[in-house]
Amino acid sequence: MPKTLFITGASSGIGAATAHAAVASGWNVALMARSEDKLRSLQNELGDAAAIFPGDVTQEADLLHATSGAVDRFGGIDAVFANAGRGLSKPGTEGGDLEDIRGMIDLNITGLVMTARATLPELRKTQGTLVLTGSAAGRRHIAGSIYGATKWFVHGCAGNMAEEMREWGGRCAVVAPGMVDTPFFDQGAPDKLQPEDVANAVIQIIDAPKRAAIREVFLMPQA
Repeated sequence: MPKTLFITGASSGIGAATAHAAVASGWNVALMARSEDKLRSLQNELGDAAAIFPGDVTQEADLLHATSGAVDRFGGIDAVFANAGRGLSKPGTEGGDLEDIRGMIDLNITGLVMTARATLPELRKTQGTLVLTGSAAGRRHIAGSIYGATKWFVHGCAGNMAEEMREWGGRCAVVAPGMVDTPFFDQGAPDKLQPEDVANAVIQIIDAPKRAAIREVFLMPQA
């Protein structure tokens, strides 16, 4: 019976690429994002192996609905990719818009924690794997980067979750890419990773044998 991967931020970019890679590897996928139209288009591409759950990961009711829906459709959840996140329209501590900053922190930190809270009871049943989207920005200091600070949280959270989940046979990992060729980066270095590169790393993590816990995959463009 195919295993099931639950993906947030699934409608485009890394999330959509991971959905394609997972289905190609024999997984079912439960896809959550705010854009219902994009999710439906992705579902049409993936066929019966995909179920969609439009919603916002900062809203507990949406997460619980998506989690229970995935279990009803596929019988359980074997892995979760907490991928939803965003940057700022104008970076910087003083120059950024305060509401924009609050929204980013709510999504990148609170939304991640809420995703874990909603899905951990199902992962406990399957001794499953939780993967968090970190960043190269969460591994080094960048002047004034509040976005980078949220990713430092993600990296710390992944390590702490790995220790917690290990107690009952689960695994937690962080996948940390540099610049990826998605709408998230509309400018910057000309040589970027592709979403498929990150997706392949996620599949490596969740397909690893039970005896092996991959804690972090750090990806950078090979210029």
